[in-house]
Amino acid sequence: MSKGEQQKWKGSRVIVVGMGRSGLAAAEWLLAQSAEVTMFDESKNPAVAELAGTWKSRGATVMTGREELPSVRFDRAILSPGIPPSRPVVRQLRAAKVPITGELELGAQACLCPIVAVTGTNGKSTTTELIAQIALAAGQRAVACGNLGKPICEVAPLSRNLDLVVVEVSSFQLETIETFHPRVAVYLNLTPDHLDRYADMKEYATAKARIFKNQKANDIAVVRKGIVLPKSQARMVTFTADGTGADYTLQDGWLCARGEKVMRQDETRLRGSHNAENLLAALAVADAEKISREAVLSAFRAYQALPHRCEVVAVRAGVTWVNDSKATNLDAMERAVCGMTGPVILIAGGKDKGFDFSGSRAVLEGKVRAVLLLGEMSAKIERAWSGCVPCRRVRDVAEAVKRAAEMARPGESVLLSPGCSSYDMFKNFEDRGDKYRQCVTALPKEEISK
Repeated sequence: MSKGEQQKWKGSRVIVVGMGRSGLAAAEWLLAQSAEVTMFDESKNPAVAELAGTWKSRGATVMTGREELPSVRFDRAILSPGIPPSRPVVRQLRAAKVPITGELELGAQACLCPIVAVTGTNGKSTTTELIAQIALAAGQRAVACGNLGKPICEVAPLSRNLDLVVVEVSSFQLETIETFHPRVAVYLNLTPDHLDRYADMKEYATAKARIFKNQKANDIAVVRKGIVLPKSQARMVTFTADGTGADYTLQDGWLCARGEKVMRQDETRLRGSHNAENLLAALAVADAEKISREAVLSAFRAYQALPHRCEVVAVRAGVTWVNDSKATNLDAMERAVCGMTGPVILIAGGKDKGFDFSGSRAVLEGKVRAVLLLGEMSAKIERAWSGCVPCRRVRDVAEAVKRAAEMARPGESVLLSPGCSSYDMFKNFEDRGDKYRQCVTALPKEEISK
């Protein structure tokens, strides 16, 4: 963003809706541009109320614990991705014709180096990290950010000294883009998710495809084979781990680029066809960015999966305990189950996102020996899986771990892969995974080996 562009924020009245990490990062950046910042959050959580004092002392106006604004006299609104467009405050701002921008758009406008963006239902964080690690292995100054943790508004002030920003973007974030323009955009996959926010899969897919909205002829779109996109000016590169017919493929265990064998997947620490596609997409980006194969191989060999993604927590009395709390939809849960060796005791359930769990029966049969269900979706999932696998409802993660420890046999896996959002019982999927890890670690120590 030029000095002139930055100056446009000076003295402007901006409301930031949502005081999560994205909202706070947006407010931080806006205050640094001398904007008049109002921060708004519906939550009555004491932790949010505590934040108010800190931000008031820094010059912001803060409103919490209410659904609507007393006044809508703002020049622009910055919407955090977790705030649905249906909320009263958003409708109020739109009725007043206040322009609404997302934190992703704000940060991208402020970014002074090229952007690579990654979206998809599953695998976004892994692929984003892989691409950043490849760039770092090549000696570039790169940062991974976005939906995986660090908001892009936190990175933008540092971008003058960076070669590349790799940003994970969700459909929620893409809803509010205007000029967001990644040099390379990656679309990993599309499976049912967020049907509590979108009317149907078509609406969800339309939001995802917005990642290509502003790409030009000299930009590159890296897309899983089979995904249908609206017309785009960008040059398309395809990948798949399922057969041939794409630019980047998995053949007899080899990651291949246009028929050239680059590396065996088993030389990496990432297993399963879904991770093969994450690796192939990252390889395609590396080629698009003209990064050497030596850097790719080095990064792929060194990369270790992020926490909460089929993370082995412990091995206890011959039973492997796996934390896959990041599995917040059915496709991710099914892939995790298929990737386990031996019989599985599955811990599932959480907040209702509008999924029909009956379609997972074929994956469970013959693979999952028992299911422990927790959260808002317990009864619904139990009905969907009735007669397929024994199900038992539990109060919380602690009871699930206790019951699983009583049931599990040597050679089996206990898999936390909820297939649901965490927000009915936890702050986020990390909180859920951490609680699981703590409960497993608290099992009798003489029976645990890592």
